[in-house]
Amino acid sequence: MKKYLIVVTILIIIIILSFFSYYVWGFYLNLSGDVSSFTSTDNDNIYVNNEKFIIKGVNMGAGIPGYFATDYAIDKETYLRWFKYIQEMGANTVRVYTILSPDFYEAFYEYNKDNSSPLYLLQGVWIDDYVLNSKVDAYDPSFIDNFIKDSKTVVDIIHGRKFVLNNNYYSSGFYTKDISKWVIGYILGVEWEDTTVAYTNNKYTDKTYRGTYVSSTAEASAFEVMLAMVGDSIITYETNKYKTQRLLAFSNWPTTDPFEYNYDISKHFRKCATVDVEHLSFSDEFIGGTFASYHVYPYYPDYLNYEEDKSAYVDDTGRINTYYAYLKKLTAHHSIPVVISEFGVSTGRGMAQEDKNTGYNQGNMTEEEQGKALVDMYHSILSAGCAGGAVFTWQDEWFKRTWNTMQNVDLNFTPYWSDVQTNEQFFGLLAFDPGNDSSIVYVDGDVSEWTDSDIITNSGNSRISMKYDEKYIYFLVNITDYDGTSKIYIPIDTTQNSGSKITNISSNTYDRDIDFLIEIDGKDNSRIYVQEYYDALLAMFSDNINTSNIYLNPPKANTTNFNQIKLILQTTTIENEADSVLYEVYETGKLRHGNANPSSDDYDSLADFIISGDYIELRVPWQILNFSNPSKMMIHDDYYKKYGVENMQIDRMYIGVGLSAEQLIKLNEVALKGWGTNVTYHERLKKSYYILKNYWTSGDIK
Repeated sequence: MKKYLIVVTILIIIIILSFFSYYVWGFYLNLSGDVSSFTSTDNDNIYVNNEKFIIKGVNMGAGIPGYFATDYAIDKETYLRWFKYIQEMGANTVRVYTILSPDFYEAFYEYNKDNSSPLYLLQGVWIDDYVLNSKVDAYDPSFIDNFIKDSKTVVDIIHGRKFVLNNNYYSSGFYTKDISKWVIGYILGVEWEDTTVAYTNNKYTDKTYRGTYVSSTAEASAFEVMLAMVGDSIITYETNKYKTQRLLAFSNWPTTDPFEYNYDISKHFRKCATVDVEHLSFSDEFIGGTFASYHVYPYYPDYLNYEEDKSAYVDDTGRINTYYAYLKKLTAHHSIPVVISEFGVSTGRGMAQEDKNTGYNQGNMTEEEQGKALVDMYHSILSAGCAGGAVFTWQDEWFKRTWNTMQNVDLNFTPYWSDVQTNEQFFGLLAFDPGNDSSIVYVDGDVSEWTDSDIITNSGNSRISMKYDEKYIYFLVNITDYDGTSKIYIPIDTTQNSGSKITNISSNTYDRDIDFLIEIDGKDNSRIYVQEYYDALLAMFSDNINTSNIYLNPPKANTTNFNQIKLILQTTTIENEADSVLYEVYETGKLRHGNANPSSDDYDSLADFIISGDYIELRVPWQILNFSNPSKMMIHDDYYKKYGVENMQIDRMYIGVGLSAEQLIKLNEVALKGWGTNVTYHERLKKSYYILKNYWTSGDIK
């Protein structure tokens, strides 16, 4: 019995050690054998299975409503459904940024295993944002050691030989499906922080590397030498262990592009670093092929738009197109294929950057405009000689943040509501709309969704009703015998810290202090105003738009001044003698008339309201009314007592309605109750999906 227990114990230890050696530690014997690759490249093209391959790709994130990306909550069934949609759209490649959950790789295997025309994968290796933005350089162990380790982990995962323990950076679990024959390549890294690159290059001036497959050239900077080391490591590991190779690229973007610009442009954009993969050399033993990977959007940083003479930037349609010209600049520079692995525009209501050259802005574009822009950008990508590109992105992601709105919201709760003012959430071709099957209200002129229980105020010839969901507050105004031209005012009181019973907007008075005033003034001149004391733009960016800090002389809490609601843009307007830059703003409180029902032929995804006879239907984004987290009914507290945005919870707000001719408008109480983390949503393919599908499946791309 004793010998039996010893033998069993030894066997268990052997099994455990074998398991950890195979799935965790990555142990292997470097046996002799031929190395194969189903990918290759020449100066301009990518080849897959010996045929020219133009990447028609879609980037895919990891977020769905109710979860952060790092929760990795998407299940296999969802991935299978999405892969079908993606391939039906005409795409041939999916690109992911990091190690996703085992469900992704299992779904990818299941989708492709019996598919005669499989989807291909570009697998990314992520760099932790904290490390990238910290004080360390690229040779710190927290940077380069983890970069190399994660690259090897990715190799084992696509070959179905990895067990990943819980960690803080990417998903974990058993990865047992070998999908390597559909993985065309790796894109290593992220959009490099120029300060990290510059810091590394200034700290080390004598770094060199000569590897088996990748080496640095004499022109290579210290940061580029680091890339050579990581690239050589991943190729060596896969070659020795699996006898296979595939495409290899390093992520890059215009902020660290390989070009030098004139002093004024460099100063304006604070461009302080370059990363150039031409400073890496690949040995003949590397047969997988390499390409230059760039994330390029038309609106930022549009260096070429700041050149005085743009006559050379004409595309094949005869228009000035700095996006196309920049892509041509990239392909002319590189001796390897160029792939635009990220390009896109957002259908978010809010906007962070305006592109004055192409009109393809960072936000505030309809779904139809998004689709046309994607087609046009992809056409520019191919016309410039690139080997294809990948749309950013497949699905909208509620958890995302944007620099010009992130200070207005509680970043710990962003997955639990859809903030249409934050453009970064809406780059997707697939939308997530509130409601399990449909939204509670569609602003389309059909008032059948409304009931008497929704009525807040019913006084004489006017009444107003209200509903809300994870995306909007909805109002229905009913004015008996409405002539369509008389101004209608909807006063709103949310916070008791400030407000006024009179405003500089109209002669009406109100029976309680109000914070916001909605003015319906026909189809083209309607908007929302905010009391100056509660104006988030002034509280957060006054010195960026006015050259003065409003906290030095704040407005009075009962001021009667009501302002248009605006958002700050990345676009700068002037640079004064004190070397301070002023930023442009745009009016985001302007209301757009149209039909907001996705099933309607005249659907306008940016429509805010519609006038239909005696009825006006209206939807207002939560953030417009200074809600920082509507899932818990949190709003902004007093900016000038809290010195910035702090949150406070409310359980009611007050709403009224009246015509401009009425002297006093009364407000009635509306109870508010959040939904916590219990979000509802349903998927919807955007109009842009079908526009891109029509283009990619037309047969014109060869």
